[in-house]
Amino acid sequence: QLQIVESGGGLVQPGGSLRLSCTASGITLDGYTIGWFRRAPGKEREVVSCISSSDDTTNYADSVKGRFTISRDNAKNSVYLQMNNLKPEDTAVYYCAVGRTTVEAMCIMLLGTDYWGQGTQVTVSS
Repeated sequence: QLQIVESGGGLVQPGGSLRLSCTASGITLDGYTIGWFRRAPGKEREVVSCISSSDDTTNYADSVKGRFTISRDNAKNSVYLQMNNLKPEDTAVYYCAVGRTTVEAMCIMLLGTDYWGQGTQVTVSS
Protein backbone atom coordinates (compact mmCIF):
# COMPACT_ATOMS: atom_id res chain seq x y z
CA GLN A 1 0.00 0.00 0.00
CA LEU A 2 1.37 3.39 -1.02
CA GLN A 3 1.93 5.84 1.81
CA ILE A 4 3.59 9.24 1.94
CA VAL A 5 4.21 10.30 5.54
CA GLU A 6 5.50 13.62 6.79
CA SER A 7 7.01 14.03 10.24
CA GLY A 8 9.08 16.47 12.24
CA GLY A 9 6.60 19.26 12.73
CA GLY A 10 5.94 20.90 16.05
CA LEU A 11 5.98 24.11 18.06
CA VAL A 12 9.11 26.23 17.86
CA GLN A 13 10.01 29.76 18.88
CA PRO A 14 10.84 32.40 16.27
CA GLY A 15 14.42 31.97 15.13
CA GLY A 16 14.35 28.27 15.85
CA SER A 17 14.80 25.30 13.53
CA LEU A 18 12.91 22.20 12.51
CA ARG A 19 13.67 19.37 10.12
CA LEU A 20 10.75 17.86 8.29
CA SER A 21 10.95 14.38 6.81
CA CYS A 22 8.93 12.85 4.00
CA THR A 23 9.15 9.08 3.93
CA ALA A 24 7.47 6.74 1.46
CA SER A 25 6.35 3.14 1.53
CA GLY A 26 4.98 1.23 -1.41
CA ILE A 27 6.83 3.54 -3.77
CA THR A 28 10.47 4.29 -4.49
CA LEU A 29 11.05 8.04 -4.40
CA ASP A 30 14.13 7.73 -6.58
CA GLY A 31 12.85 8.77 -10.00
CA TYR A 32 10.27 11.21 -8.66
CA THR A 33 10.40 14.93 -8.17
CA ILE A 34 9.50 15.80 -4.58
CA GLY A 35 7.98 19.03 -3.38
CA TRP A 36 7.12 20.62 -0.06
CA PHE A 37 3.97 22.73 0.06
CA ARG A 38 2.26 24.48 2.95
CA ARG A 39 -1.15 25.84 3.82
CA ALA A 40 -1.56 28.47 6.49
CA PRO A 41 -4.92 29.07 8.18
CA GLY A 42 -7.23 30.98 5.87
CA LYS A 43 -4.78 30.92 2.99
CA GLU A 44 -4.29 28.98 -0.21
CA ARG A 45 -1.76 26.18 -0.42
CA GLU A 46 1.61 27.46 -1.61
CA VAL A 47 4.78 25.85 -2.81
CA VAL A 48 7.81 25.94 -0.53
CA SER A 49 10.50 23.95 -2.33
CA CYS A 50 11.08 21.18 -4.85
CA ILE A 51 13.93 18.81 -5.69
CA SER A 52 14.38 16.91 -8.92
CA SER A 53 14.66 13.18 -9.31
CA SER A 54 17.75 13.24 -11.47
CA ASP A 55 20.31 15.97 -10.83
CA ASP A 56 19.09 17.34 -7.50
CA THR A 57 17.98 20.59 -9.10
CA THR A 58 16.14 22.59 -6.47
CA ASN A 59 13.71 25.48 -6.34
CA TYR A 60 12.64 27.64 -3.41
CA ALA A 61 9.90 30.14 -2.79
CA ASP A 62 11.30 33.62 -2.30
CA SER A 63 9.92 33.71 1.23
CA VAL A 64 12.13 30.80 2.36
CA LYS A 65 15.30 31.28 0.29
CA GLY A 66 18.38 31.29 2.48
CA ARG A 67 16.48 29.78 5.41
CA PHE A 68 15.16 26.42 4.15
CA THR A 69 17.11 23.60 2.49
CA ILE A 70 15.59 20.63 0.70
CA SER A 71 17.55 17.40 0.34
CA ARG A 72 16.95 13.75 -0.43
CA ASP A 73 18.39 10.43 0.67
CA ASN A 74 17.33 7.80 -1.84
CA ALA A 75 18.88 5.04 0.27
CA LYS A 76 16.40 5.93 3.02
CA ASN A 77 13.60 6.64 0.54
CA SER A 78 13.19 10.03 2.17
CA VAL A 79 13.26 13.74 1.47
CA TYR A 80 13.94 16.39 4.07
CA LEU A 81 13.25 20.07 4.59
CA GLN A 82 15.64 21.78 6.97
CA MET A 83 14.01 24.97 8.20
CA ASN A 84 16.15 27.53 9.99
CA ASN A 85 15.42 30.99 11.35
CA LEU A 86 11.74 30.21 11.45
CA LYS A 87 9.25 33.07 11.51
CA PRO A 88 5.64 33.22 12.70
CA GLU A 89 4.54 33.50 9.08
CA ASP A 90 5.99 30.03 8.45
CA THR A 91 3.20 28.59 10.59
CA ALA A 92 1.25 26.16 8.42
CA VAL A 93 0.54 22.53 7.67
CA TYR A 94 3.39 21.26 5.51
CA TYR A 95 2.71 18.66 2.84
CA CYS A 96 4.98 16.42 0.82
CA ALA A 97 4.16 16.05 -2.87
CA VAL A 98 5.47 13.33 -5.18
CA GLY A 99 5.32 13.37 -8.96
CA ARG A 100 6.90 12.02 -12.13
CA THR A 101 7.48 15.51 -13.40
CA THR A 102 10.02 18.29 -13.40
CA VAL A 103 10.90 20.86 -10.76
CA GLU A 104 9.62 23.56 -13.09
CA ALA A 105 6.27 21.84 -13.52
CA MET A 106 5.75 21.09 -9.84
CA CYS A 107 7.23 24.18 -8.23
CA ILE A 108 6.43 26.89 -10.79
CA MET A 109 3.48 25.65 -12.81
CA LEU A 110 2.01 23.74 -9.81
CA LEU A 111 1.37 20.70 -11.98
CA GLY A 112 2.34 17.07 -12.01
CA THR A 113 1.80 15.94 -8.44
CA ASP A 114 0.70 12.31 -8.29
CA TYR A 115 0.68 11.70 -4.54
CA TRP A 116 0.29 13.77 -1.37
CA GLY A 117 1.09 13.12 2.24
CA GLN A 118 -1.30 13.91 5.07
CA GLY A 119 0.69 16.88 6.33
CA THR A 120 2.53 17.88 9.48
CA GLN A 121 1.79 20.99 11.55
CA VAL A 122 4.50 23.60 12.06
CA THR A 123 3.75 26.36 14.55
CA VAL A 124 6.18 29.22 15.10
CA SER A 125 5.26 31.19 18.18
CA SER A 126 6.76 32.65 21.31
